[in-house]
This record gives sequence, structure tokens and C-alpha cells, in this order.
Amino acid sequence: MLRLRCVNSFLGRLLHGGAVNRDQVLEQLRVCSAEDQVFDVVGKNKAKLTVNHVSRAVGMLWQFQKEKPQMLRTVELIKSHPQFLTLRVLAENKIALMDDFMLVDMLYSFLRLNVDPHDSLVQQLVSEAWLRIDRFPMASLSKFSICLSDQHLQHSPLMGHITSIVDQRLSSIDDARILTTLMISMSSLVSPRLRDALISRADHLLDTMDPSNYNNLRRVVQFLRNIKHSYRPLLEKCNKIILCNIPRLDAENISIIMGLYQSLQFNNCDFRLAVKQRLKELIDSSTDPFSFTKLFVALAPMASQEIRDGLENTALLLADELNAHQALAIAEALEEIQSRNLSLLNKIASVIQRNLHCYKPVEVARITQALFLLQYQNPELFTKLRNILVNFLQRSFFPYEVTMLTRVLSMLPCPRLDEGVISRVDAVVSQCNLNDLNTISFAVAKWVRNDPSYRHNTPSKYVRLLQTLNRCGHERLQTADRLDLVLEELKYISGEWFEEMLLEETMVTLKRMMDQINWTNVPELALFLTRINHLCPPLMDRIASMAIKDIDKSGIIQYILSVLFLYPFSDSPLGNLCYPSTLLSLHASYHIDFLGKLDAQLETLPDNLNMRTRLRLMELNRAVCLECPEFQVPWFHERYCQQLQKKGNGTVSPVQQQIHKMLGEVLGGINCVRVAVVTPYFYTADFECILDKDLQPLPYSEPSTLQISDRGKVHWGTSSVENIRDELPPGAQRVAVDFLDSKSFCKNSHHMKGEALMRKRHLEILGYSVVQIPHFEWNSMELSTPDAWKDYLKKNLFKKNVDLT
Repeated sequence: MLRLRCVNSFLGRLLHGGAVNRDQVLEQLRVCSAEDQVFDVVGKNKAKLTVNHVSRAVGMLWQFQKEKPQMLRTVELIKSHPQFLTLRVLAENKIALMDDFMLVDMLYSFLRLNVDPHDSLVQQLVSEAWLRIDRFPMASLSKFSICLSDQHLQHSPLMGHITSIVDQRLSSIDDARILTTLMISMSSLVSPRLRDALISRADHLLDTMDPSNYNNLRRVVQFLRNIKHSYRPLLEKCNKIILCNIPRLDAENISIIMGLYQSLQFNNCDFRLAVKQRLKELIDSSTDPFSFTKLFVALAPMASQEIRDGLENTALLLADELNAHQALAIAEALEEIQSRNLSLLNKIASVIQRNLHCYKPVEVARITQALFLLQYQNPELFTKLRNILVNFLQRSFFPYEVTMLTRVLSMLPCPRLDEGVISRVDAVVSQCNLNDLNTISFAVAKWVRNDPSYRHNTPSKYVRLLQTLNRCGHERLQTADRLDLVLEELKYISGEWFEEMLLEETMVTLKRMMDQINWTNVPELALFLTRINHLCPPLMDRIASMAIKDIDKSGIIQYILSVLFLYPFSDSPLGNLCYPSTLLSLHASYHIDFLGKLDAQLETLPDNLNMRTRLRLMELNRAVCLECPEFQVPWFHERYCQQLQKKGNGTVSPVQQQIHKMLGEVLGGINCVRVAVVTPYFYTADFECILDKDLQPLPYSEPSTLQISDRGKVHWGTSSVENIRDELPPGAQRVAVDFLDSKSFCKNSHHMKGEALMRKRHLEILGYSVVQIPHFEWNSMELSTPDAWKDYLKKNLFKKNVDLT
């Protein structure tokens, strides 16, 4: 009996102790379903809160916010709650008690809840993490790198330490989420070697991850954007998996991915068509300002006019509910589609005007640019914007920010520029890259022209600034040692300042780095040389060599692009080899499925790009038809060319009028020469005449045009295809005379560009004898009298055709 009583007593103490040892605070936190409940538990148990309780409470607060849509989050209310201060104080006092996972999670949650990076709590957490960083598991290291990025510490020694750790332990990372997060955080610090290693590891992990985790793919593309490295094999792989996820993407994610693709100049037909369809499906459900703004920005530029009108009507209804940044996004989208919806523009401008105090410097610059390019008329608003731009510029010390503010400020009319603006620009130019220097030179040129004293002489303040720009540009080129970085800075450069001050030094730099040319940078280099119209045989030969050597790496499309860039310059054996090979490769593209997909793709492009692309396709179709008739590629641009011809203005320059008059005198009458003659396949010859077998001019009896029969036969006749008459008398020759202005030649020589050479060859295929009159010959000192011009025309018309006979 005594034993039984003792046992009962022991069991009672045991059970009572078990109840006491249970963590009641933790249990109370676990059942919380809202922020107020968490704060209630914290307030009632301040004295009992352990480090685990604090960690749990802070984590739950962020989790509740994370689960809400962006527009419904209440972070500011949480920050202002008295018990949130309690949690912050307790967390700071218990840092030493936190394990590694808890330490990083706590830092992450507090930053997500908008605790200021300069707050002592955040600084203490970061300092403690730095002490432990070498022993962090990769998951914690990845999250810690996000925390540093949130604090704008991407270039800090601490991020450099993380980069070194990743470099050493890269092969051990088997989680795509961990790797891709680290890649973004440290993207500004990776070397070319580590960049390639990261790309290789990411490529491997994409094959093993769950394809539904599209955020991993987005982060890979973002990494490539950050490092400005358009590595197409990895982009193609990411795009293929993203396409499988399109039905699950919302407008925000689609907008982000489209922006990344645009930055990388990666254009995929299947992606654009898929997202266009998905965005159209989201129209009815995108009724709140947040989701609608994302939808409008992504869909409007690629939508039909009917859909655009509907989007603009909805935007007008929602305008008063937009916040400052949503109004900015809508304004930029309206500028992109060149909207003329004045009611909507007024509404958006009104939202912007009452929120001007909310915008950062670059955002004010973006607003000003969008409204200016929309030709929006509101002098009061533009005056406010200009004053804000000036104030921001005078206080800014970031080179990219000063450059953008300077560029946009130069768009606006200004009677006299503040000295403080010039001083600030002068103070940062030594830190600017080549593109920034070129942009600033444009602005300075505008300021000089608009300065009232410019009529007398260029003010010294501008002279000094231009001299500084020149010196900094030369120093940057002379000290450059990486071709990829130089090409990135040259990507958008153009204009007189660059051509006069830096072009020669740029070519010296590129030739110095010629051994760095490879298949990855060939297109960029070729595009640059094409854009500046500069002939450099050593570089062009190197480009051709690389394009042919590494065709298996770059893929046929990149190879074709490289050759098409190359061809306008090179008549070397390599160039001549590339061009027919390119045509042969393109032949495979001309089938119904491809053309159908191409038409659908073109409908997703902005209007200007659509027109340019269609023109290039016409030129390509014409080249294949004329040069490779054995391919039997159809000429399917007849209607397009007819429409294009109707839109043409048909103007003739004064020089062409002069040549027309001289040709009439040389040939014995104006009825022996025709102007602006449209040939088969829609070339337009400046002038045309016919010489008989004795080289005597034949007059035109009636207006007529060249035609192509249904069978593709080229003949000379009236508009009726059935009324086909003999093309020419026996032995006669049709002669095309073209005046070649400066656009037909490289800027640094009289070397004729490939486009003019190809045009001549195509006209000869069509049966013409072609006379080309270079502008530098016609306008030379030797040809300064009417008799000299006539002798020049006789020599070229008759001597050339004597040789042919």
C-alpha cells in the first residue's frame, strides 16, 4: 500500500513537471494566424521570451506579410507597433545566443520588414555573420548574400569574401535555388573564369531541378543580364523551360522576364507568341492597379490596336488609383506605343505631378523623357521637372545618375545653364565609361548651341568640359585590357564627338585586343564596325575567320548574322566565301511553316521594328531569288513592294536633278533618259537609258515599266502581263545610272560598301549595264564645269559599254 502511494506520488510529480516543461509561449505563437496575435503573445510574455521565441515571432511576422499581395501588405503598421520595438531590442541583446541559421534568418526577416540598414540591430547582425561566414552552410550563405544586396553592399569586401567561398565550394552546390541566388548577389564581382564556371554549374543543375521552379530560370537570366553576357546556349535552355511554365506565370513575372530578354537582346518567337496569348488571357482578371500596370506595360507594345484601345480605356478608369511608380510605368509604356490618348495622358501626368516628391533622381529623368517624347504640352509641369532635375544633378555623385540627368536636362529648353550643373558634370566625368562620356558630349553640344553667347564664341566653361571629356575618353581606351568590356561601352556610341575625338584611338585599341576576338563577341564587334561605317581589313578578316571556325559553337543563326554584318565591308576571299554559304543556309528557312511563324512573330514587334524587319526580309528574299535561282525560292514580296512604293515620296535631290539635265544633253534629248525607274524585284535606278548596238541613245516613245511574268520571266512591257513585247532591239543595252552619296562608302576611305556592290550585281543580273557615280568624283575639283561633267558622263556611259561589246 505504501509502495502504491509512493508510485502515485512520483507519477503525479512527473506529469506535473511535464506540463511545466512544455514551452507554452512557443505553443501560443504556433497557433497565431495574424500579426496582432503575435504581438499579443509578445506583449504578455516579455520577461519569458527566449531567443527561440524572438526568432519565431519575427519569422512569423514576415511570413504573414509574404503571403499577402503586394498592395495589401502592412509593413509600415508592423514597424510602428510597440511590440515590434520589443522584438528588435530583444533580438539585439540575444545575438550571441543565435545559431548560424537563426542569425541569418533573423537578419533576412528584419530587412524584409523594412528595418533600416543603418539600424544598430542590422549592423550587429551583419557583424556577427561576418565573424561566422566561413562556417555557414551554403543555404545560409545564399540568404546572407541577399541581405547584403538589400543593403547595396554588392561591391563590399564582405561580398568579395562570399564570392571567394563560392569559388572554392562551387562543385558542392547541388541546389539550383541556392546557386542562382548567389549568382545574382555576387554578379558584379565575378571574374571571367568564375563566370564561366558558374554558367557551367547552372547549366548542369537546370537539368536536375524541378522545371516548375521558374524563379531559378529567371535568376539565371538575370545573372546573364547583370554581367552583360548573352550566352545563348544557356538562354535557349532557360527559355525552353520557361515556355513550359507560361500558363502559370502572372503579368508581373512575364514583365520581368521580357525586360531581361530585352536587355540581353534575346528575341524568341515562341516566347513572344506564348506570352502575348497568356497576357490576353489575364486581361479580365487584372483589375487592380498593381496587376493591371504590369499587364499594360507588357502587353500594350505587342498588342493589336483594338486591344490597345481597351487597355487605354481601362487605364483611364484606374488612373486615380495608381501610385507614383505605377503612373511612371504607364507613362513609359504610352511613350513606347506613341499613344495619342490625350485624356489618359492628362490623367497620368496629374498623378505624376502630385507625386513628384516620391520619385528618385533617375525616375524623374525617366518621367521627363517619356513626357517629352510624347510631345506632351504642359509648360508648368516641365518647369517643375527641370528644377527638380537640376537640384538632383547638383547633389548627385553617381556617374550613371549624373549622365542620365544631364542627358534628359539637355532635352528641355533652357536660356542659360546653371554653373553648378557644369561643375557637377565636370567633377564626375573621370569616373564615366565611354558611353557616358559620349552621352555627356551630346548634352554639352546642345548647351553650347543654346547659349546666347555662342554667336560670338564658345564659352570657356564648355571648352574646358569638352577637353576633359576628350582626355578621359583617350585614357579609358588606352588603359583598357578586356575586349568584352570595351565592346559593352561602345554598344550604343555614335555621333560627331566620338567620330572626331575617339574613333581613331578606338580602332587602335580594338586592333591591340585582336587576339581576344572569339565566337562570343564576333557579332558585337561586327555590329559596331557596321554601325560606324569604318573599314578595318585586319579586324574584318579576324571576324570572318572566327565566324567560320566556330560555326558549331555559335549556331547557324549567329553565324549568319555575323556574315551579314561582315559583308557590307569585305570583298576578301573570306567574305566571298561567306555570302553564298549564308544564302544556302537561309534557303532552308523559306517554307510555309517558317513563314507563318515569322508573320505571327512580326505582329508582336513594335511598329518601327516591324517595318525595319519586313524591309530586311524583302531584301533577303530578293537576294536569294536573284543570286540563287536554283533554289526556286518564290518572290513573295511583290505586294509589299507595291505598297512601299506608293508610300514613297519620290523626291529627287539637287545633284540628281543636275545629273538628269546633263544626261539629257549628253544623250541628245531629255526623252532619252528616264528618272527613278522601278526594276523587277523593286530596285529603283536613279536614271535609265537605252543604247543601241552602235552606242546610240534610243528615245522612249511611251512610259513603260519593267514587269515579272507569272513564270518569273523578266521582260519589258506595259502593265498588262499578257502584252509582252521584245525587250530590246538586237544588240541594244539598257543602262542604269546611279548616284552614290556618302552613305554608300566607308567613312574612312572611298571603299564602296557591300550594299552598293550587291545592288550593282543584282542590276547586272537583271540585264542592266550599271554606271555608278561616286559623290566624291562628281563633286571633285576636276569636275567643276558643265563641260567636265558632260565628258565624265560620256566616258562612263560609252566607254563602259564599248568594253561590254
